Amino acid sequence: MSILEIRNVTKRFGSLVAVRDVSLTVAQGELRAIIGPNGAGKTTFFNLISGLFPPTMGTIFFGGRDITRLPAHRRVALGIARTFQITEIFPELTVFENVRIGTEVTAGYGMRPYIGRPGTTKVRGRVEDTLKLVGLEAKADRLVGELAHGDQRAAEIAIALSLEPRLLLLDEPTAGMGDQETHQITQLVRRLHREKNCTIVLIEHDMRVVFHLADRITVLDQGMLLAEGNPEEIAANNAVQAAYLGKTA
Repeated sequence: MSILEIRNVTKRFGSLVAVRDVSLTVAQGELRAIIGPNGAGKTTFFNLISGLFPPTMGTIFFGGRDITRLPAHRRVALGIARTFQITEIFPELTVFENVRIGTEVTAGYGMRPYIGRPGTTKVRGRVEDTLKLVGLEAKADRLVGELAHGDQRAAEIAIALSLEPRLLLLDEPTAGMGDQETHQITQLVRRLHREKNCTIVLIEHDMRVVFHLADRITVLDQGMLLAEGNPEEIAANNAVQAAYLGKTA
């Protein structure tokens, strides 16, 4: 059963075609990687899925519903959450406070100045569960801006998880990390996928991460769909090797 279906999507910025006639279907519970050279249109494609950009042409379905013209906040309410290539956090707040914001919104308390003791207890419990899931429970009271880069990434993922998404979009989750931090984030993504059955679509440049995690891989090149398949099929694809992996076709 598919949770996300994208049909022949194109995005133009004036004369520039950033994404051209791309289709994609993601099954419930799948972990899909999107790869491609710099400028291939990957982040633009994410922006189309999450609602930051409307497509010039094409249709996007989520859970069988046409969301092509829905704004980003409506898509979040339906269950789409994402992280960004450049980490988006509230650096002056603690880890707990960062995750509490999303948790209160999801629980329906976002616009209330006071939520009472039962609501506070409920929110605290959910925040603590989320922090434990991403391995940040011991750093709950630390300011996010003081954390190492890998922990900031984990905090951003926790914020996304606080929205209780049905689809989690991760834009280069290991960008700028050393080997140890990359390993930690890779293990976190694997845990979310296998233990929590999260449906995940990620953009990633580190091929070790991609081939280690992904059920299926979609390759974009110059805004177009170049190839799609399981890791073994993509590794053996001559066109992918020529365009992205640095090998001669």
